Amino acid sequence: MSNIEERLSEFRETFGQVESEISKVIVGQKEIIRGTLGAIFSGGHVLLEGVPGLGKTLLVNSIAKSLGLNFKRIQFTPDLMPSDITGTEILNEGDDGKKQFIFMPGPLFANIVLADEINRATAKTQAALLEAMEEKQITVMGKTHPLQTPFFVLATQNPVELEGTYPLPEAQLDRFMIKLVLKLPSEPEMQEILTRTTGANIPQATAVLEGFNPAEKINELKSLVREVVVPRPLQEVLVRMLSALNPDSNFATEKVKKYVRFGSGPRGAQATVLFSKVMALLAGRMNIDFVDLQTALVPCLRHRLILNFQAEAEGITAEEIISEIVKAK
Repeated sequence: MSNIEERLSEFRETFGQVESEISKVIVGQKEIIRGTLGAIFSGGHVLLEGVPGLGKTLLVNSIAKSLGLNFKRIQFTPDLMPSDITGTEILNEGDDGKKQFIFMPGPLFANIVLADEINRATAKTQAALLEAMEEKQITVMGKTHPLQTPFFVLATQNPVELEGTYPLPEAQLDRFMIKLVLKLPSEPEMQEILTRTTGANIPQATAVLEGFNPAEKINELKSLVREVVVPRPLQEVLVRMLSALNPDSNFATEKVKKYVRFGSGPRGAQATVLFSKVMALLAGRMNIDFVDLQTALVPCLRHRLILNFQAEAEGITAEEIISEIVKAK
């Protein structure tokens, strides 16, 4: 077995073990689990949308436990200040009586950060999180502090309640590699949830990467994702589809021209390719196929497609428009 085959086998085995551990705790939601892990292993951040009580916090906590990474949760509220999440400088008096400023790190200093109800934070706090997500560092009183590596943000938002919320601007939405929408469990799944969570023994996820440095191992697996080949013809297909989702493009469909205000930019294309590479690895390939693009397009582009008021009034969704472009490819 060649070195690349060994690495491919290790990636699939590790990914599968982590999925299995999380599935001990989370009932159903297989697409959500795979999508979240896919973003993590390709180095991206995740936006989870769903009504309260669907297990978003439990999902993120289980992922952190199974990967053996540090985990912090931030409950976003309108009165949350940037220093509450980044940390701050405090005046400290030493044993010798001398006073000096020392940095007290905030909850962003973790491998996996759950930004719960991110749309409840004000623009100033959202901007502080934006720097952390993009630059992997934070700045306090003119000093830059690097964050831990790997660093992932998994943010949640409630699509129902609007009072006291500050909708994420397009620029910050674009920073999330994928957006996943959690659905209500089916009746059999609801029964299984009750069985698992109301008994004497509540299942817990355990670390998969025992015997390794989790951060180093995840970085190794992430490097393999970058080595997956993107065939030139498939790259051209992706570019053509993204162009078709732009209302100003000559390739735009009538539906796109009618309902879309702004299409996706280069970051959306990059996210789609990287997420597709993870899907290719899970299928045992070192090159992406069109089926990988099909899997990646909706989660990678649904939050980057800005629809107009007419689309909202007629109940047209970004998922419908993307699916139409995929079928017409």
